[in-house]
Amino acid sequence: MKPLRYEIVIEKEEDAAAGYSVSCPALPGCFSNGRTVAQARRNMREAMELYVESLLAHGKKIPAPRKAIRLDELTLMVPA
Repeated sequence: MKPLRYEIVIEKEEDAAAGYSVSCPALPGCFSNGRTVAQARRNMREAMELYVESLLAHGKKIPAPRKAIRLDELTLMVPA
């Protein structure tokens, strides 16, 4: 076993009661959620482990981690 360190994206849901959604850009289609950030992270770890298990079961390669996330802002002018 070797450790692979993947970037994840945690976003607050629009409905505050819904909690947080999580995705992993390096693992397309792999996502999860949770009521708290800690729960979302735990759920995401499980989703990622199952995702990798499924890839291996189907004879596919595990995507390499990549540093792709950059948080930035853009200002848009919109009609008042």
